[in-house]
Amino acid sequence: MRVDVFTIFPEIITSYASVSILGRAQESGILDLTAVDLRDGADDERRTVDDTPFGGGAGMILKPEPIFRMVEEVEAQRGPARPLIALVPHGRPFDQAEASRLSLLDGFSLLCGRYEGIDQRVLDELVDEELSVGDFVLAGGELAALCIIEAAVRLVPGVLGNEASPEEESFAEGLLEYPQWTKPARFRDLEVPPVLRSGDHGKVAAWRRAQALLRTVERRPDLIEARGGLSDEEQALVAEMGRLEQGA
Repeated sequence: MRVDVFTIFPEIITSYASVSILGRAQESGILDLTAVDLRDGADDERRTVDDTPFGGGAGMILKPEPIFRMVEEVEAQRGPARPLIALVPHGRPFDQAEASRLSLLDGFSLLCGRYEGIDQRVLDELVDEELSVGDFVLAGGELAALCIIEAAVRLVPGVLGNEASPEEESFAEGLLEYPQWTKPARFRDLEVPPVLRSGDHGKVAAWRRAQALLRTVERRPDLIEARGGLSDEEQALVAEMGRLEQGA
């Protein structure tokens, strides 16, 4: 997978992406990640990439010239990595379904916003899509870009050591993940649920499924609503949870 990130702070991208999952993905050749400095597209000695907004107002706006110039230069040299996605507060919400969609692509590009925004001509004529990682405002799109890259790349086969991990994580089926425990079985009089120590894999699987359903109902009812509610089978499984917790 090829990912190009257009930003005025390329070091933020390259530093984080050099370690952990993204670092290993690059070392193995699965991920081809390039951070492109938009200041290289400026046409003055100060490498200016922003200017005041027409119509007045606070803050500065990313100029169109450096962005067009660098995107077109990269595409001329290496070919396009499309779609080109702008990371802006008004973009479509990014979620696990979006991560899964991007993970199936051969590549994509991310444009990191900064200051008060990006010149609308860039969004209208150059960008293919717009995404947002949440209803809050960041200083720029770099952290959002890293969230999107990691969420997508970790779903690419060969990136994670355990290929089953993504299938059991939160949001994989529109549910939050079940709670987890590890050794020791007792810590400060706090015990691991007996069912997890029973050795009965079928019972463990049922208990975990019930926990995932219950956790989602309690903490993210919007996800349950989006799934069309709980099925009769799921409701019965949640009702059984108390018996399973007692190891019956």
